[in-house]
Amino acid sequence: QVQLAESGGRLVQAGGSLRLSCAASGRTISNYVMGWFRQALGKEREYVGSISRNGLRTFFGDSVKGRFTISRDNAESTVYLQMSALRPEDTGVYFCAAQTRVLSASVGTTEPADYHYWGQGTQVTVSS
Repeated sequence: QVQLAESGGRLVQAGGSLRLSCAASGRTISNYVMGWFRQALGKEREYVGSISRNGLRTFFGDSVKGRFTISRDNAESTVYLQMSALRPEDTGVYFCAAQTRVLSASVGTTEPADYHYWGQGTQVTVSS
């Protein structure tokens, strides 16, 4: 099993930037597609983006495309979500997740149910 722990969430003004980290322990993350999801109060969990096992490919949801990037450092077992041009609607709890049984170049799926391991989340609040 792999344990995931997100950090870096905080209050930020609209238009600002923020970088979230997801530290993994227990197993190397090189075998997993790593995804980021978010959940606003009263809403369903939303796919933000994901990165392939080899780090060469990423994919993002339409609401964050062009503003967010994902990177990973498999040697350090850490995944990053760089967020820029933040908007109030980006507010929510951000989760990282790991998906198994994927090819090296795959960016995985956008469905939360397809991800096997989850962190506890970190709160991001964007003020207007």
